[in-house]
Amino acid sequence: MSATTATETKKALKGGEWVIRETSYQDVFIPEEFDEEQRMIAQTCRDFLVNEVWPRLDEIDSMKNPDLMPQLLDKAGELGLLGINIPEQYGGFGKDFTTGTLVTEVTGAGHSFAVGFSAHTGIGTLPITLYGNEAQKAKYLPKLATGEWKAAYALTEPGSGSDANSGKTKAVLSADGKHYVINGQKMWITNSGFANIFVVFAKIDDDANLSAFIVEKEFGGIKLNEEEKKMGIKGSSTRQVFFEDCHVPVENLLSERGNGFKIAVNILNIGRIKLGAAAAGGSKQCISTAVNYANERQQFGRPISKYGAIRYKISEQCIRVFACESATYRASKNIEDMIAQYVADGMDHSQAELKGVEQYAIECAILKVYGSETLDYVVDEGVQIYGGMGYSAEAPMDRAYRDARINRIFEGTNEINRMLTVDMILRRAMKGELDLMTPAMKVAGELMSIPEPFEDDGTLFCAHKEYLRKFKKAIMMVAGSAVQKLMQSLAKEQEILMDIADMAIETYVAESTMLRVEKLVHRDGAEAHAELIDIVNVLFNDTADRINIKGKNAINSFAEGDEQRMMLMGLKRFTKTEPFNVKEARRRIAAKAIEANKYPY
Repeated sequence: MSATTATETKKALKGGEWVIRETSYQDVFIPEEFDEEQRMIAQTCRDFLVNEVWPRLDEIDSMKNPDLMPQLLDKAGELGLLGINIPEQYGGFGKDFTTGTLVTEVTGAGHSFAVGFSAHTGIGTLPITLYGNEAQKAKYLPKLATGEWKAAYALTEPGSGSDANSGKTKAVLSADGKHYVINGQKMWITNSGFANIFVVFAKIDDDANLSAFIVEKEFGGIKLNEEEKKMGIKGSSTRQVFFEDCHVPVENLLSERGNGFKIAVNILNIGRIKLGAAAAGGSKQCISTAVNYANERQQFGRPISKYGAIRYKISEQCIRVFACESATYRASKNIEDMIAQYVADGMDHSQAELKGVEQYAIECAILKVYGSETLDYVVDEGVQIYGGMGYSAEAPMDRAYRDARINRIFEGTNEINRMLTVDMILRRAMKGELDLMTPAMKVAGELMSIPEPFEDDGTLFCAHKEYLRKFKKAIMMVAGSAVQKLMQSLAKEQEILMDIADMAIETYVAESTMLRVEKLVHRDGAEAHAELIDIVNVLFNDTADRINIKGKNAINSFAEGDEQRMMLMGLKRFTKTEPFNVKEARRRIAAKAIEANKYPY
């Protein structure tokens, strides 16, 4: 890494630090900056979906051919798509974190295939890539990179969903000390019907924390239930897995004893940002399908795409997806830069990747929530644009609608991720990693004073940057007061935590979107990106109102009397925006998609 790059990475905000600091557009990565190789990899993924996956969606979902998904993964392996982030010495391509995110985004439009693909390349392979010793990597990664062996991740149990560390699967050392004997039950295990390798989490003896094991199906002692009947992602293999005296060689203990819960948490962090990317990819394809239908469907003598109600839906779909994509690649590149910084400082690459992702765990949780809820909105309105045909299983929105729903549950429910977002920010503040107290106290003092008038200097997004400062003040005010008022009991006030989380999520995504467009305008000029400026304007208009209602709900939940009135007045001040004609802006945003006959941004 060059000296210049090392210097640049040190400028990056630490995870969660955007709450209290401003970011320059020059310090964010945007999708328009992908290099030629990354674009070629993305095109390979698109071609694979077009040629191999989309023509066979019904066949995949029917599960009549249990060999079909493994065969598709084999073909993906032949193209190198399974080894994008596996180091070159183990048969992969060793590409950076952002390239891996891009692959996940594009393949995210693959419905059930996307689930099998992500389970193999992500939660199935990454624990070995990041935590395996040299012998484990050399044995397993080359076969996982080609697809010769398929991987699954066995964490969830019937009695332990979000509380993963409460799992009851046990591992006991055999009398001769050569094997761990595993007994227990796992459920909702993706790829389990054809997996050769399971990353299994179990407690050794009476340990407080889980340990992780690399378990080959050929070890024996593994039984599978029939395929689960699911609402969506019907083509992904999902079974219960039973371990009955499964003998696992001691050398297949992954990492150290008792380190399994940490492995699970860190792998989930990666899964969360990748899920946000996959949701963006699925959303883009859904928008393209809906726009195409709106252009073809005639009602009252003209295409329904000419009606304002439909244009509203298309514009809002585009706004949310553009925003999701902006935030996803901002965070992805932050992670990549942090990894590079750790490596430059002498850290092993695997350890650096773990530390880099851990640093941005807050953003990963945010993107999981925003991405999955963006996809849910897009498919729901996609059904609505199709009208009666949207409810027909013969039309494409049926599958899109059902497949999208799982994403708010995958990788930790959205409720858990909302609470984690606030919890991680507050924990970092308590550790002194984030100075939240100083700005929170400053905001509290500001409530007692007359606000200084804002002067717009006419530069691009000058007003929006002031809006962002105030959005962050609103977060500081509500979170700071809630902590001070509720102290230790705040952890039990989940409704308040989720309100604060939503304020943070909306702010991070709005800031990311503005920075992306600001960078593009500085590069190409405002005229070239007029609709993107519209996107920022509409997004900020709506973000202010969403922050206001969430802040009001939180304040009214814990404050009373003069304190309550003062905070509500402050919230109103912090979420005030100038009047803006969103109808005309939305029409321009939708018109670009309608003219292109697809998601155009």
